[in-house]
Amino acid sequence: MAKDCSFDVVSEFDRQELVNAIDQTKRDIQSRFDLKDSNSSVDLDADKTITITTNDNMKLKNIVDILQSKMVKRNLSIKILDPLPVENALGGSVRQVFNLKKGLNQDLSKKIVSEIKNSKLKVQASIQGDQVRVSGKSKDDLQDVIKLLREKEDVFNIPLQFVNYR
Repeated sequence: MAKDCSFDVVSEFDRQELVNAIDQTKRDIQSRFDLKDSNSSVDLDADKTITITTNDNMKLKNIVDILQSKMVKRNLSIKILDPLPVENALGGSVRQVFNLKKGLNQDLSKKIVSEIKNSKLKVQASIQGDQVRVSGKSKDDLQDVIKLLREKEDVFNIPLQFVNYR
């Protein structure tokens, strides 16, 4: 009797690595000549948003570039950043808020399940809250599903991780 194997498809990020990337960005802002006296700030709000405030759009772009490079160095996908429009703040400064994407919403989960079903592999996919469980008899089929989802990651526009592989 063959035992079913399974894994979960999730979209998460390491909070501590994100905090470290933001701290490094703040240190870079303090040390860079072009940003030193710009009254710039980068704040993480309750693991839901990152808010960047600075004097002008050029400095804002530079700070976003610094933040993204620090995230990449810490193995965080920049796809977790969902930018909102730039808005004017007090004192002639500009502010941009980035929502942090975490978990799979219902629509995205349905897309992932339909991609798996369209692949004609002998696996079952089911939505369980903010993750998708994929199970099947063959580990090779499960690895083919992981390969398929990695190739389609740009279509989903969210970083995917594969956990609880059994």
